[in-house]
Amino acid sequence: MKRTLQFIASAVALIGIADAMYLTIAHYTATEVPCALTGAGCEMVLTSSYAQIFGLPLGVYGAVSYFAAFALAILAAYGNQTAWKLFGVLATVMAGFSAYLIFVQAYYIRAFCQYCLLSALTSTTLFVLFLISLAVKPRSETI
Repeated sequence: MKRTLQFIASAVALIGIADAMYLTIAHYTATEVPCALTGAGCEMVLTSSYAQIFGLPLGVYGAVSYFAAFALAILAAYGNQTAWKLFGVLATVMAGFSAYLIFVQAYYIRAFCQYCLLSALTSTTLFVLFLISLAVKPRSETI
């Protein structure tokens, strides 16, 4: 069961990579992203002062984080227990930072970006998968 959760986590991380890479490419090509679900919120969020850290768009940090989560989940699925513990730490940090960014969108920017919400859902899903894995009892080996 835990291995299944780890493979699911790797697939979810791929969604996060795609989302973050899309936003990063849009940033560097100065392409306006379509925002059908939240109206003009995407541009307001993506061009706000909160959209960059140290001159890099948050999408870059997201892409790196989701790639690390993907790699750790795959390593864990193939037996590396340390990788799964590191995945848990990373997923916790990612979910926490996503919660902060949702707060920023709601209370400071007063607009929401659908791609940012997808990233928050993705990082929260990774965190929940890790929590579920903690509750899964290992199979006892019978002879």
